[in-house]
Amino acid sequence: MSATISPQAFVHPKASLEDGVVIEPFAYVGEGVKIGCGTWVGPNSTILSSTTIGKDCKIYPGAVIGADPQDLKFENEETTVEIGDRTVIRECVTIHKATVDRYKTVIGDDCLIMAYVHLAHDVRVGNNVVLANAVNVAGHVTIDDWVVIEGMVGVQQFVHVGEHAFIAGGSLIRKNIPPYIKAAREPLSFIGVNSIGLRRRGFSQEKIQRIDDIYRTLYVQNANMSVALNIAEAEFPTCDVKDFVLGFIRKSDKGIIRGPFSQT
Repeated sequence: MSATISPQAFVHPKASLEDGVVIEPFAYVGEGVKIGCGTWVGPNSTILSSTTIGKDCKIYPGAVIGADPQDLKFENEETTVEIGDRTVIRECVTIHKATVDRYKTVIGDDCLIMAYVHLAHDVRVGNNVVLANAVNVAGHVTIDDWVVIEGMVGVQQFVHVGEHAFIAGGSLIRKNIPPYIKAAREPLSFIGVNSIGLRRRGFSQEKIQRIDDIYRTLYVQNANMSVALNIAEAEFPTCDVKDFVLGFIRKSDKGIIRGPFSQT
């Protein structure tokens, strides 16, 4: 079985298409592009040079993947976009190549990138991430596994969103978001643990309660995060959840989002 290419599509002779790839009419596949088996490239989509796409992905009409970064420092260095397996890229999504900061813009496996999302240069998106319509992600952002970001969210450059976080629609993300939490309001604030999402992903009630206890100490019972970190370190027994949450916050040199009772 070989690739199926519409005669109305353009596929560069130096592109590599595995078995079962379908290229629909008026799609463009540039030089050095690699597309894994079973991936569907819809009509009027554009995949530019040096992009790698995994197997069983779907690229919908109007998507542009692998364009040069919108960074004035970019000088045509050899950089790439890499997309994992079973990821869906909906209509009019734009995903730009990296700069020399990271050399790769990366989207993981099993992601859903909805219509009109923009992923700028050097972005790293983990596995099982959902970015809803018109999310705009600036350069150098890291979004960890299982994050859900609702529509019309803007993400400032260099932000880090921790795994299993849920961000409400219309938000502006200016600081790092720790793992396992829900964030909403303006300015963006902690509003609780993402317990529904965690249950859906197989977290035990005991583990969810442990996460909730840690965040209650960090965000609700203490106004000063430095003090709260020391209290949480002393009060809670050593476990992977505690080490992960406290470690994330301590490494957040950009700062983290505010608590529910912070003063404006």
